[in-house]
Amino acid sequence: MEEQLRIFDKEKNPIGVASRADVHKYGYWHEVFHCWMTTRINKEEYLYLQLRSPNKKDYPGLFDITAAGHLLAEESVEDGIREVEEELGLRVAFEELISLGTLSYQVETQQIINKEYANTFLYKGNHDFNDFDLQIEEVTGMMRVKLRDFEQLWFNQTDSIIGYGFKVDGHGGRELYENRLGRSDFVPHEDTFYEEVIRKIKANV
Repeated sequence: MEEQLRIFDKEKNPIGVASRADVHKYGYWHEVFHCWMTTRINKEEYLYLQLRSPNKKDYPGLFDITAAGHLLAEESVEDGIREVEEELGLRVAFEELISLGTLSYQVETQQIINKEYANTFLYKGNHDFNDFDLQIEEVTGMMRVKLRDFEQLWFNQTDSIIGYGFKVDGHGGRELYENRLGRSDFVPHEDTFYEEVIRKIKANV
């Protein structure tokens, strides 16, 4: 059965429930859960990004929030923590997260109209690449970038940054690699969305 999501008007008043397909077809506002993960290495703050599977219907092969997903009609915000374990294989308690508030944003492409209220959180962990057990249908790699580089990218102080990470190959093996990333390598959230997230993360690390 297709996922059912709570839908809202632009003032975030609930107006009912709709299928995920209809939510994206008609552009209903709906709730999602976002978890950004940082780690500190040699006094430098790093941000983990997931690489979306090339088989995903939406934004295949692009880098995205560390872990994220839709909140189903019967779920609370706290239930969203399941995304961290489902996508990344990490067991994290909701109480370990730092709330960054609710961000509203919208993205429209030829395929979907995506209007989201994102319940946004920060998880300050000490994980390395070996700790991730990815849900390959959703995520096929992880990338680590310096937080200050990520900030420069989205505040238009540079056109590209260096990331270091791994990809999972067709046989389940991992390939470590280094890559230069530009804004087109990321899910096309509005620049203002990335800017607000960065400001909130920096205020809490």
